[in-house]
Amino acid sequence: MSSHSTPARRAEELREEIRRHEHLYYVLDSPELTDGEFDALVNELKAIEREHPELVTEDSPTQRVGGTPREGFVKVDHSSQMLSLDNVYNLGELRDWARRAAELAGSAEIEYECEFKLDGLSMALHYEPVEHAPSGNAALPAAGARFARGITRGDGQIGEDVTANLRTIKSIPLTVSAAALKAAKLTAPFEVRGEVLMPTKSFQGMNEQREEQGLARFANPRNAAAGAVRVLEPNVTAQRRLDFYSYFLLQNGAPARDTQWNALETLSAAGFKVNPNRRVVGTIDEVWQFIEETEARRDSLPYEIDGVVIKVNATELWRRLGFTGKAPRWATAYKFAARAATTLVEDILIQVGRTGKLTPVAALRPVPIGGTTVSRATLHNYDEIERLSVRVGDWVLVERGGDVIPKVVRVANDAAHQPVEPRPFHMPTVCPECGGHVVRAEGEVNHYCVNAACPAKLRESLQHFASRRVMNIEGMGEALVDQLLSRGLVKDVAGIYSLKFEDLVELERMGKKSAENVLAEIEASKKLPLERVIFGLGIRMVGERTAEFLAEHFGSMDALMAASEEELIAVNEVGPRIARSIREFFAEEKNLDLIARLQRAGLTFTGIKKERGTQFAGLTFVLTGTLPTYSRDEAKQKIEDAGGKVVGSVSKKTSFVVAGEEAGSKLDKATQLGVKVIDEAELLRMLREGM
Repeated sequence: MSSHSTPARRAEELREEIRRHEHLYYVLDSPELTDGEFDALVNELKAIEREHPELVTEDSPTQRVGGTPREGFVKVDHSSQMLSLDNVYNLGELRDWARRAAELAGSAEIEYECEFKLDGLSMALHYEPVEHAPSGNAALPAAGARFARGITRGDGQIGEDVTANLRTIKSIPLTVSAAALKAAKLTAPFEVRGEVLMPTKSFQGMNEQREEQGLARFANPRNAAAGAVRVLEPNVTAQRRLDFYSYFLLQNGAPARDTQWNALETLSAAGFKVNPNRRVVGTIDEVWQFIEETEARRDSLPYEIDGVVIKVNATELWRRLGFTGKAPRWATAYKFAARAATTLVEDILIQVGRTGKLTPVAALRPVPIGGTTVSRATLHNYDEIERLSVRVGDWVLVERGGDVIPKVVRVANDAAHQPVEPRPFHMPTVCPECGGHVVRAEGEVNHYCVNAACPAKLRESLQHFASRRVMNIEGMGEALVDQLLSRGLVKDVAGIYSLKFEDLVELERMGKKSAENVLAEIEASKKLPLERVIFGLGIRMVGERTAEFLAEHFGSMDALMAASEEELIAVNEVGPRIARSIREFFAEEKNLDLIARLQRAGLTFTGIKKERGTQFAGLTFVLTGTLPTYSRDEAKQKIEDAGGKVVGSVSKKTSFVVAGEEAGSKLDKATQLGVKVIDEAELLRMLREGM
């Protein structure tokens, strides 16, 4: 911080700078900083706000995610109805809609505004004016507008207040500066309506993660986005990496501009993300041209669309055209046809993913679907194969829906499609990539290769191992890892510790100083504690916190490797599934060789064995509301140090609910189930005196 800058002034400078870079990255898709440089700004702001909590403002970028789960959603009236659109499915129906609109408008010439029909969740964002900051108080923003409330569409009349969750979406501005409002010729208050959606890449990554956890996949990005918006913990919403596109601007519940096009231009000027794929045209033939161009591009988009929205451009005509019982007459949606076809399963292959998960994939007789020739379709897992009763040689219906990746919907054998030498499929017992053991834990749907050095998952393993929260090898990012793999310099994570100066200095964008820095980081990582090494091994279902518990409980890698399932289950937060996963990992000979080489490299294999108390052994607690003295994290730590377990929901197996102020549905459920409810004072007494 400059010697001429007060903490308050520097905090506001950082907020403005971070907001600018968020807008560049999340709205304009043109970042100026690396992730590390951006993180440095955020961390500097967090440090100032920690030292000076009086400077924390509601609209600070550090306050996007709140830590306290809410107990439910409040119902809120909309400023005006949020209605759905009627659909048309062909050119004839589109012409009929345009003819009716022209007749009601009393005008033969109407301009149409065309835009993508995003497949997401409609939302209304309300912005309120912010007054000028008092003189000398740089912690408060200058005059502008702030995001005050976000509401789901609900039934069109009444929605749910999901403000806390929407604040986590980086493309939603928490504030609009006075300069931006002036540039847009907009005054607060105003309302922005738009679509929350989940980008395809985020959706695919989330479904992979859910499969790893043994959870059901979401059917499509829209369902995933809806679930993320309505979850009661904003931290969960933040992890789903949602996006927001604006498409309506209202003031006092009415259109704020004379045309829809001008409204979108105003939103863009004010800093909101507006889809650039839009056009104003004068005839239905030109509308149809836009539709055809859009459908041809559909499969290359980074998000899901299911059609094109066509609106009468002049908002003055909206009032004249009015509404039917459920939809506006001044807009309609052209819906694309379903994308599916019938073809033959010529083989079932196995793909090994970055986590070691084995995914069966149908090799198909090539068939055109949605403008693309499809020759592969995922079957997800062996349970799905059995559910579908699909065999090699069967005819199947294949669909390209929300998953983007084609999937088999059902077997379609009939008189015209007779099976061709059908034969059943069986999952392999060894990994087709490396020969490692394949396991499927009881109660799980997925099969996994447990070899930590499996080539199919090596890139992900190296990035995980070198990441900041694991071995913290600064400089070993994606670009360096890719070069190490392409040149065969590392075969597994232990290979990192065999790298030499001459190996690195010849790589692209790696001079002498950079090579020396990376080697220094590698050497420094050897001193990190045992829990980091355990986490770095990539044992399935063993995250950062579980690794800490394992290190504390066993005190050494040798003791952990020798532990039985029963001994592992005795560790806090380790259940039967995690215990089996750990034992399967250490039963693989290739993993034992990897661990031996990490030990020879000099990594930390011993730690401080920590004995936890036993007064709460076998007891399960749920925390709800605001405690008078301790934060939830502090209370959780005390319970765990006493041998207890803290979970997020109340069930018949819950031993105690610890309730503070504003306790909500969890307290109600505890009463309903007859679970004992205590306050913080009683919890502290139990910790001091025992049960």
